[in-house]
Amino acid sequence: MKKDVMILTGAGQIGMAIARRMGYGKKIVVGDKKPENAGAIAGIMNGAGFDAVPVETDISSRDSVLNLIAEARKYGEITMLVNSAGVSPSQAPVEAILKVDLYGTAVLLEEIGKVIGHGGVGVTISSQSGHRMPALAPEEDEQLATTPAEKLLSLDILRPEHIRDTLHAYQMAKRCNVKRVMAEAVKWGERGARINSISPGIVVTPLALDEFDGPRGDFYRNMFAKCPAGRPGTADEIANVAELLMSDRGAFITGADFLIDGGATASYFYGPLRPEKQMI
Repeated sequence: MKKDVMILTGAGQIGMAIARRMGYGKKIVVGDKKPENAGAIAGIMNGAGFDAVPVETDISSRDSVLNLIAEARKYGEITMLVNSAGVSPSQAPVEAILKVDLYGTAVLLEEIGKVIGHGGVGVTISSQSGHRMPALAPEEDEQLATTPAEKLLSLDILRPEHIRDTLHAYQMAKRCNVKRVMAEAVKWGERGARINSISPGIVVTPLALDEFDGPRGDFYRNMFAKCPAGRPGTADEIANVAELLMSDRGAFITGADFLIDGGATASYFYGPLRPEKQMI
């Protein structure tokens, strides 16, 4: 029996929280580079009454993404995408961050956009980090938005000599995610589908715990302590917004990015997290 299919990439807490909100009645195809992680999430979902299957997937490989799509289409029409795949500044070197978070997301949105069903919807998880960078030139933003994925990593602004460190690479990747979503929303719209991004702040997940234990741990703990919310977020709070975006109540929302960070970015620009105040 054919079903509508949700593709979930990145077997983590945020992706699973969104899938639990939106994946009932659908076939959920869970893609992750580590098959044991994909299997674990699929197992948890199946144990809760969902219908999930794991597929080993490396979004930094177009062939792997195409294989994921081919496997998903065996079960029915792809009508939902939840992309939460990625690596953090403390988990990977510059090259891997750009290859996975930037190029991989671009490839995934591009390929899913070719097959997404009418009325379909997607969300991709970006980050507050993309909102911390100084503004890029309009032509640089357009390059990030529209350059064919296979040529993205050859852009001058993404050349190794222009990337300072892993945090800068991560910020560029997340800025690119937001711009790609805007451009892809136009193409998805031609198929009667929608795509948006969510930029979370500090959310308690295994990835965030890697950051807490990494070289910028004190910075991150200070960030949520001094943000207006005064705490980190939870995966379910991200899923609250994803549920709006992916439901009929969000039918007029596409090509947009939603910053969900407890006010940390506001504090970074206009409050106690301003860089100059951190140096006092």
